[in-house]
Amino acid sequence: MSSPQSPRTAGVRCAVAAAAALACLPAAVYAQSAEPVVSTLDSVTVTGNWLDNPNQEKVLEHAGARTIVDQQRIEESGSASVRDVLRLVPGVQVQDSNGTGGSDVSLNIGVRGLTSRLSPRSYVLMDGVPVSYAPYGQPQLSLAPVSLGNLSSVDVIRGAGSVRFGPQNVGGIINFVTRAIPKEFEADASVGAEFYSHGGNVKTTPSLFVGGTNAAGLGGALLYSGTHGSGWRAGNDKTDIDDVLLKGSYRLTGQDNLSASLHHFEGKGRMPGGLTTAQYAADPFQSTRSYDQFTGRRTDGSLKYTHNDGRNNVEVLAYYVDSFRGSYIEQESGSQRRLTAAPRNYNYLGLEPRYSRIFETGSVVQEVSVGYRYLKEKSSEVALRTAYYTPGTEGNAMDLPMNAYQNSHGGTTAHAFYIDDRIDIGNWTITPGVRFERIRSFNHVKNLGAGGVVTSAITPESEADEWLPTLSVLYRMNDHWSVFANAGKSFGPQQYAQLAQSDRGLHPESAKTYEIGTHFQGEQWGGELTLFNIDFDKELLLTRVGVDGIWTDLGATRHRGLESALRYDFGKAFPALKGLSAGMTYTYTQASSQAGDFAGKDLPLYSRHTASLSARYSVDRWTFNADLNAQSKQRSPGSGTQYVTQEDASGRLGDVPGYATVNLRTGYQMGKEAHNLRLAVGIKNLFDRRYYLRSTDNNGGKYVGMPRTLYVQATLPF
Repeated sequence: MSSPQSPRTAGVRCAVAAAAALACLPAAVYAQSAEPVVSTLDSVTVTGNWLDNPNQEKVLEHAGARTIVDQQRIEESGSASVRDVLRLVPGVQVQDSNGTGGSDVSLNIGVRGLTSRLSPRSYVLMDGVPVSYAPYGQPQLSLAPVSLGNLSSVDVIRGAGSVRFGPQNVGGIINFVTRAIPKEFEADASVGAEFYSHGGNVKTTPSLFVGGTNAAGLGGALLYSGTHGSGWRAGNDKTDIDDVLLKGSYRLTGQDNLSASLHHFEGKGRMPGGLTTAQYAADPFQSTRSYDQFTGRRTDGSLKYTHNDGRNNVEVLAYYVDSFRGSYIEQESGSQRRLTAAPRNYNYLGLEPRYSRIFETGSVVQEVSVGYRYLKEKSSEVALRTAYYTPGTEGNAMDLPMNAYQNSHGGTTAHAFYIDDRIDIGNWTITPGVRFERIRSFNHVKNLGAGGVVTSAITPESEADEWLPTLSVLYRMNDHWSVFANAGKSFGPQQYAQLAQSDRGLHPESAKTYEIGTHFQGEQWGGELTLFNIDFDKELLLTRVGVDGIWTDLGATRHRGLESALRYDFGKAFPALKGLSAGMTYTYTQASSQAGDFAGKDLPLYSRHTASLSARYSVDRWTFNADLNAQSKQRSPGSGTQYVTQEDASGRLGDVPGYATVNLRTGYQMGKEAHNLRLAVGIKNLFDRRYYLRSTDNNGGKYVGMPRTLYVQATLPF
């Protein structure tokens, strides 16, 4: 999309030199391809939806931090879930299942020091369709309806995406890309299994893919992925996840295509619960929770029409999502407990048309995109509980009478309009844009007494009209190297749970994000480096007081740091080392309060330093992989006036030590004589490093991390 290179002024040279200094890549990297970019207008084509068909070229052209993890890297990392894959991305921190998000059905990810509990700060998609229960009113992922075996790649956009996608995009956009319908018939089946060194438990991950396209342009694919078995702790068993996706497409003309999908996900599993300090010291793999469990299901369908003639791109996406989640969790009060249940239903309808067109004016090429989204969502929530009982005397608490003490019905109608203009001038790309969100939400909450009698009711409503401008700039140093800078505003509306606590003076959230960085993609070298800064005006945090969840206004917060990744192929420079490559990532994050009693101190449950080293060697049909992953300590200071650093008796509060783990894998590709069967065996946490994390919610305490684990993988095309 670039035009012939124009003369550069001395001022531009200074700006480029500054960006190159920021990149800090070795001189040898730049020397690989020092020729300037030269292109012609004849090659200009409209991009349209830049989430489609993610690849490294799109990363190089993106004016912000972006990482794509492809299928080969997913397989060779030994990943068994999407949380394992996301650990490979700079700036993303993943918590193992814990707290009330303690089932294998949930996903706990934090980007750039933002809270990881149930992933509320990132806009998470699967093939462009929102993944959360309700994108506006309930963005958490206690049900994460995405299974690894159905994916071809994971696309993580940490900057310059807030115009096209939202809300809750301060932590970027994460798009899970499912396997595409192939042009020819393809089919394969695979299975993985993890064997934990503690408890003797096994967890399996089967998957199946069948698909193809006929000569008339009609294509289809059936995808299945599941997880079954038990984890490494007592009480983390009976996990059953089944994820089925049916995809279809029809090529109407050479420029027009119609695609559809029907998706159903069901997941359930027990949650082991947190341990007190004394319980953890006695046996970190035990569970004191006999009833805690989570169940969820989701059915969704989408229909998309696209037109692309090279100059014009039209896309119309419609989707409908229906979700249910239910949980049983024991609440403690002194020496007594009671069992609570929380069945909840959500549905939403979305319509997203977008039009993009190329305009040429001399040496200037512009791609103007305008888009709109209509989204209508509804929620229905019920809270039930038994009377208090003394543990050991209740018989089976699941048989005790449960009384509803609260119900609520909420909804949101949202309209979003956006326009951006990608302007290519020589090697420069400048993209201004603005998004407008109009949001109307309500949540009618009733508190119930004996016999279901309404004792009180509130009907809070929220209205928000937000302008969200962004500006991004990218400069192509050469065919392999680009530098960028961007600034934008992100927005998070009030959620249904926050509306239910309207007496606390809560509010929508907004944040300003700034980035400057670089991408490099060469045959021998590859890498990225980004400096970022996020300023929240008033960040909200879910804390716990007694047995109730309380949303707290932290006031202003700041998240800033550095993300980096580097890849090197030794075989390109040294023929004797053909097949050997290595990589590394390092992220520094400082997320701190800027107001209140904890001003200047770290926010809870993130690591300032995370790093990884990886090595890959391929020879003949063999592939060998080694990975080292490390993170520094975390804080769990509580929410009172004292910033707690020493571990308390509950196990919820106090610093969490950092740790590092080593993983090894060996894979073998059989030939045609064995139907191209692929086999692999590996070990996670090779040295059985004992580590833990904390949760501060109602199911809080200490959670032991994964022990030494043996895993096997097998994939058979047919």
